[in-house]
Amino acid sequence: MATSTPVTATSTTPSTPGGARNDTCGRALQQLVTDIKNAGTYKAERIINTAQRANLGVTTSTEEVLCMCANNYLGLSDNPTLIAEAKRIMDERGFGMSSVRFICGTQDIHKQLENKISEFHRTEDTILYASCFDANAGLFEAFLTDQDAIISDELNHASIIDGVRLCKAVRYRYLHRDLADLEAKLKEAQAQRIRCVCTDGVFSMDGTIAPLAAICDLCAKYDAILMVDESHAAGFLGRTGRGACEHCGVMDRVDIINSTLGKALGGASGGYTTGRRDIIEILRQRSRPYLFSNSVPPPLVGAYLKVFDILSSSTELRDTLERNTLHFRKRMKAAGFNLRGDDVAPIAPVMLGDARLATEFANDMLQKGIYVIGFSFPVVPRGLARIRVQLSAAHTIAQIDKAVDAFIEIGKAKGVLPP
Repeated sequence: MATSTPVTATSTTPSTPGGARNDTCGRALQQLVTDIKNAGTYKAERIINTAQRANLGVTTSTEEVLCMCANNYLGLSDNPTLIAEAKRIMDERGFGMSSVRFICGTQDIHKQLENKISEFHRTEDTILYASCFDANAGLFEAFLTDQDAIISDELNHASIIDGVRLCKAVRYRYLHRDLADLEAKLKEAQAQRIRCVCTDGVFSMDGTIAPLAAICDLCAKYDAILMVDESHAAGFLGRTGRGACEHCGVMDRVDIINSTLGKALGGASGGYTTGRRDIIEILRQRSRPYLFSNSVPPPLVGAYLKVFDILSSSTELRDTLERNTLHFRKRMKAAGFNLRGDDVAPIAPVMLGDARLATEFANDMLQKGIYVIGFSFPVVPRGLARIRVQLSAAHTIAQIDKAVDAFIEIGKAKGVLPP
C-alpha cells in the first residue's frame, strides 16, 4: 500500500521575531503598519461567535452586546424563513454551481431572481453578480470607451471609483451633491459621445441622499445617462422600500441601478445591475466580473427570492426601520452630538473629528455593551473621523435608548459633550 510523504514548506527568507520578513518589502510593510498604528487608524477585527443580529456574541465578552453598526437594515440576516429556504434549495439544487453563468452556471432560479429584481425596481432587465463591488467594477468598461465620459460624485463608494479607474472614458468629478458643479462638468463633457453620470443613492459614510430628481433633469438637459448605486437604500428607503429612486420620485428616469443583496436584502453576498435592457445585454457579453466569476450559489438565490416576496407583501420592516431611525437621530441631536446625513437615512454618522478619539470612543462603547466602530482615514477624509451608527428594524426602542445613553455618558467623559 502506497504511503504519502508530508510536504513541508521551507522559507528561504529570514524573518524577525513575530513573523515579520526581514527583506526590503517586509521592512517597508512593517513601517507602514507602524505608521498606521501611530496614527490611531489601525483596524483590528472583533470576532463574533453568533449569528448577525441585534444582540450578538463576541469572543471578548461573556455577555452579548448590542450591534449598532451592521448593514442589517431590515433585520433579515438571521431570519428563520430565509434560513429554511436556503436549506431547502441547497438540498434540491446543491451547494454551488462550479461554473460561471454562460458555461453551465445558470439555473432557472437565477433567472427567476433576476426577474423578481426587475419587477421590484420596475426596470427592463437584471444581471446578477457575486457582489455589488463586482457589479460596479464590471459596469463602465463594458460599454464606455475613450470617446465617452463618466461624471462621478466625489464621495461615491470605493467600488464605483475602482470601476471608473478600470474604464478608458474621460473622467470628471463633481463636488458632493453640488448641482451647479455637476452642470459645469456636463457642459465640459459635451465633446464626448456618451455621458454617464454616476452617484450613490445614499452615501455610505455620510447618510446623505443624492438629489436624484434634479440630477435627472440635468441628465435630460445634457443628453446623459444616469447610474445610481442603491446599496444603502434598496429594501427600505422610499414609501415601499424601493430605494432612493423611489424616495426621489425618479424610478422611471434612471438608466442603471446597481445594488447589493448583502445588506438590507438578506445580508449574505451577491449584487446586481438592473435597468435598460440594451445595457444589460452588453454586460452579459462583456462584463468581466460576470464572465469570470462563479454564479451566485443556489441556496442564496432561493433565500433572496423569499426576500423579495417579503418586501412585496408588506412595508412593516421598512416602517419599523424608519421609526427607529427618526428616534435615534432625534435623541442624539437633542443631546448635542453632531450627526451627518438626512433624517430618514438609517446611516447616522456621529462626527468626532480625531481618529484616535473615534477608536477610543468605540472601544469604550463596547465596554458598555454597545458594538460600534470608529471610522477614520483612509475610509473617510482626514480630520473627519466618526462613529457610523446604522439602525435596524431588529432594534427595539429600548435598545436604541440604551445605545444613546451610552453615547451621552462616554461623550461627557471624553469632552465631546459638556459635563
